Amino acid sequence: MSLDFLYLNEADMIQAGVLDMKKCVQSMDDLFHLMGEGDYLMGGPSENHHGMMLWFPLEKRTEKMPVAGPDRRFMAMPAFVGGRFNVCGNKWYGSNIENQKKGLPRSILTVMLNDVDTGAPLALLSANLLSSTRTGAIPGVAAKYLQKKNARVLGVIGAGVISRSCLLAIKETMTALEEVRVYDLFPEKAQKFAREMGAELFLNIRAVAKMRDAVAGCDVVSVAASGLAPVDIPDEWLAPGMLVIATGAAMFSKECYTREHIVFDNWRMHKDWLDELRDEPERLLGVNAGHPSAKLLLMVAKGEVDAGHMVSFGDVLANPKLGRQSDDDVFIFLTGGMGVEDVAWGYDVYQEALRLGIGQKLTLWDRPHWA
Repeated sequence: MSLDFLYLNEADMIQAGVLDMKKCVQSMDDLFHLMGEGDYLMGGPSENHHGMMLWFPLEKRTEKMPVAGPDRRFMAMPAFVGGRFNVCGNKWYGSNIENQKKGLPRSILTVMLNDVDTGAPLALLSANLLSSTRTGAIPGVAAKYLQKKNARVLGVIGAGVISRSCLLAIKETMTALEEVRVYDLFPEKAQKFAREMGAELFLNIRAVAKMRDAVAGCDVVSVAASGLAPVDIPDEWLAPGMLVIATGAAMFSKECYTREHIVFDNWRMHKDWLDELRDEPERLLGVNAGHPSAKLLLMVAKGEVDAGHMVSFGDVLANPKLGRQSDDDVFIFLTGGMGVEDVAWGYDVYQEALRLGIGQKLTLWDRPHWA
């Protein structure tokens, strides 16, 4: 019995709709509801591990073994997603900031989808665009359920590719959006972002000279600045009813983490990071420095912040009492990225590719040598 699977390169993925943000937001919405029901699995005995990563040594051991460096890693992120998806998969990637000197993306990603029952491969997907689209879609879903009524002003910190993706998603769910303020460390990037995205989305988008102006006075704030240094948001910039969505590294005060509503994409996953690396803070920062929870996890590890009131987004959807109860509530939403997201969105793109009849069929075997 022959066994075939579908290969979708980047051009195929684009044709199959990988950049369709509206559909991706809905896919992620469906996923988080399933997570609230417990109908998912990730790695490890906790069923919530982010992935298995190769830790390169700080000093060279052998001639060819790589050494640690900025964003230097390989990682496998296995996942099962139930419900209408009912699929297993694995996101696999290598990452090295030095790639940019070679004209390559920092990370090079693929996703393999597998049949839940047999383990047979269904599809191998080019996943750089898949990953960036689903990363942007998460803030859109968060805004849908955590923004206050009639939220009109959005602040954007960081004018890179991920902020563009986040804005596309938030526009889908922030239905009363009237004004966008964008700040970047490099003013020309903010101006270019405002000009291009304003024309594309027919929105009033303006660059601001100070980061404070992209936070204070806004109803929703999206932080997706690149780099390992966290964006520091003082308490006095936060106003009643505000929602801050941190996709990039962000930092708040201990009082803020204790006082406000803290919602994670998946607290269990972040807790896994903490439990695994509690005694190795350098590694905790190494794996998680670009994620918004890194500094908070260190505070929890030191006993400075009690994690008892922190919740997962899926639990909020399953129990709305954990979510917004008042237009004065302040919410901080922290993401870390999960393999279940890539598998869910990859499955939907794969289904569209099947419908359109695109992609290349590859044969694993015509008949298995051992059966």
